[in-house]
Amino acid sequence: MRTIELYDTTLRDGAQGEDVSFTVEDKVRIAHKLDELGVHYIEGGWPGSNPRDIEFFKKIKRSSLAQARVTAFGSTRRPEKSAEDDPNLQGLLSAETEAVAIFGKSWDMHVREALGSTLDENLRMVGDSVKYLKKRLAEVLFDAEHFFDGYKRNPEYALKVVKEAESAGADWIVLCDTNGGSLPSEIKAIFEAVKKHCGARLAIHTHNDSELAVANAIAAVEAGAEQVQGTINGYGERCGNANLVSLIPNIKLKLGMDCVSGEQMARLKDVSSFVDELANKAHWSHQPYVGKSAFAHKGGVHVNAIRKNRETYEHVEPEAVGNRRRILISDLSGRSAILYKAEEYGIDLDGEDPKLKKILETLKTSENLGFQYEGAEASFELLMRDALGEKEIFFDFIGYRVIVEKRREDETPISEATVKIRVNGVPEVTAAEGTGPVDALDKAIRKALGKFYPELEDVNLCDYKVRILDEKKGTGAKIRVLVESGDHHSKWGTVGVSENIIEASWQALIDSIQYKLNSFSKAKERP
Repeated sequence: MRTIELYDTTLRDGAQGEDVSFTVEDKVRIAHKLDELGVHYIEGGWPGSNPRDIEFFKKIKRSSLAQARVTAFGSTRRPEKSAEDDPNLQGLLSAETEAVAIFGKSWDMHVREALGSTLDENLRMVGDSVKYLKKRLAEVLFDAEHFFDGYKRNPEYALKVVKEAESAGADWIVLCDTNGGSLPSEIKAIFEAVKKHCGARLAIHTHNDSELAVANAIAAVEAGAEQVQGTINGYGERCGNANLVSLIPNIKLKLGMDCVSGEQMARLKDVSSFVDELANKAHWSHQPYVGKSAFAHKGGVHVNAIRKNRETYEHVEPEAVGNRRRILISDLSGRSAILYKAEEYGIDLDGEDPKLKKILETLKTSENLGFQYEGAEASFELLMRDALGEKEIFFDFIGYRVIVEKRREDETPISEATVKIRVNGVPEVTAAEGTGPVDALDKAIRKALGKFYPELEDVNLCDYKVRILDEKKGTGAKIRVLVESGDHHSKWGTVGVSENIIEASWQALIDSIQYKLNSFSKAKERP
């Protein structure tokens, strides 16, 4: 079976999309999700372009990935510079990744007008840069930027560029439809032409400006591409990149080629939702394969037929991509997902258990209120354990108060939180100051509980996100708060929903503490 390697650029090209921004911690968490998904290459960013990417490469070096190769991205050397003295190439080496990807111009118009150089100098830039990096690194990928547009205008020169990179030792030649304006028929014909002249392994990188990024990538695979590049959910500049969430099942299920295992592909929906949540974006309900509506059936004829044979209105099995069939207005919807999560959390739950219905009802009520559990797995586990009577109660809530005071225009506001709780009948009142009301509340909670539960000392608030659920209501809108917490061993996400940002934050923070204490208690019970 032919194998297609997957190259993910969500953390670099995807992060360049409008309204997409990841923290360093977000990028590390996403990298681990991509590794679990079976992605072969994870492009982490441009190490010379901003402090965030530099910090990411430092942190990811301390992480253990199962198979993915972290890749740094940059450009060829500058015109009239030596490779040894080029700061961009030095920045790539400083990232200390297993592989690097560099892009160079393959469209003669870009060389003259955008780069302001000559065609011969551009060839030298490509050759020098690849050769310099290849002497120092195990793997070098060369991105032939604007290749298809360049080939249409000047095929001879576009081929010279890729041949130069090949001669210099590039392991991969990546043909890029950078403007996203090519048609599948053009991609296939040009790819086949290049394959006749180039002996290096070929990859495809497509953009979605004509709504054809996935189709163009598939056309390239059919023409011989051995690697496909894209982003989760199609994030990227302008109209985005090829969507790996669609490409993976198309390659594996439609073309019959290998790229990830069946078990890994079943994580697609989870990964898609996870990345959306960390990007603070609503998950697209109608996204192919993984959207909430992708396998939802409502029309009477459809429902009747699907109950007899799923193939009547489903082109693949939803479980293959981690999704599920939904018969709208049916109370059976969601059972399989809950049973799957129960098994994941080590909860003994039978499909016939009446408690399953209680969990389902609780879940539906919560979702109605605006709760969402992608990226907040800890809150969902607590919800399940609470419905099953397995959630331990470590303290009782009495009350809290948060004060934000600003005395002068040029003075930083002061935030103070007071928390009142009861542990084993013992009341505790604690106050703390913070850089903001949520920080003060977090510190007060952990300060109040610290004397009773010292294991909370190593819990930290890693990330905090707020999302408005109904923008039409303005400042009175209901909001969702997503909190990421962690200790020395793991990280977990929790969620809170309210019209009041402090209350939503309180819910998420309390869930975080409850999850830690429940997990610690269960760990002690294990032999």
